[in-house]
Amino acid sequence: MAVVDTVLLNKIRAFQKNEITEHHIYSRLAKAAAGEANRTILQRIAQDELRHYGIWKKYSGRDVQPDMLKVWKYYLIARVLGLTFGIKLMENGEEGAQRAYADVSGAVPEASAIAQEENGHEKELINLIDEEKLQYVGSMVLGLNDALVELTGALAGFTFALQNPRLVATAGFITGIAASLSMAASEYLSTKSEGQGKNPLKASIYTGSAYVLTVLVLIAPFLLLNNLYVSLGLTLSNAIIIIWIFTFYISIAKDLPFKKRFLEMACISLGVAGLSFFIGLLVRGE
Repeated sequence: MAVVDTVLLNKIRAFQKNEITEHHIYSRLAKAAAGEANRTILQRIAQDELRHYGIWKKYSGRDVQPDMLKVWKYYLIARVLGLTFGIKLMENGEEGAQRAYADVSGAVPEASAIAQEENGHEKELINLIDEEKLQYVGSMVLGLNDALVELTGALAGFTFALQNPRLVATAGFITGIAASLSMAASEYLSTKSEGQGKNPLKASIYTGSAYVLTVLVLIAPFLLLNNLYVSLGLTLSNAIIIIWIFTFYISIAKDLPFKKRFLEMACISLGVAGLSFFIGLLVRGE
């Protein structure tokens, strides 16, 4: 069937390009995926995208090439940050395009069915993907939350009590490493007693690693700068950035609301830091 309207034709070719691009993304991810079940799911989605491409081609009347920059972009994101995160980030970016299918449904009767498949069937398949990173994300959140709350508070208190950036960094590092080992041990024992199929050692490593990385980022300004209060300001800024990045990751990967979780975590961390700074002020005053 030929489509005469130029604007409509351009929209159809844009949809067609998107489908063949996502076909290539899912195909590449399927080849690299760990586990037969995950490969099968990704291959099924890739075939769905190719079938949708064929439907759009009937109306556009020609083949179109995939956006290879987009293919490599989401392939690399999925490989580095996790399969589920990469796919859901891509799919969230396509929600506007799926809603635009309604604009062409008069000329392309299959458009509504394609939109329903991508909103329903494909999302169900994506949620079936089994990925180790997401199994242990709770352990990472535990380590991250504790490090942000405890260490921002400790560094704020140390800043006024010690009055020396190197001493603040040293005290923060010792406090952070001791706390990370304690948290890792606690997570090991907790996971082992829960018996939910997670590996206790891996859970403890995820918890401890998240804690240690957070410690290093938070104490870095005190090692690099001589001004105590500028260092503290940068540390608090780093804490907010870490909270934003990790909350964004979790909100995409696990379909959770972003704004509420971000504000809650930021307010807790900054609130504890402010209280600790005040305690340090009192200690110094004595």
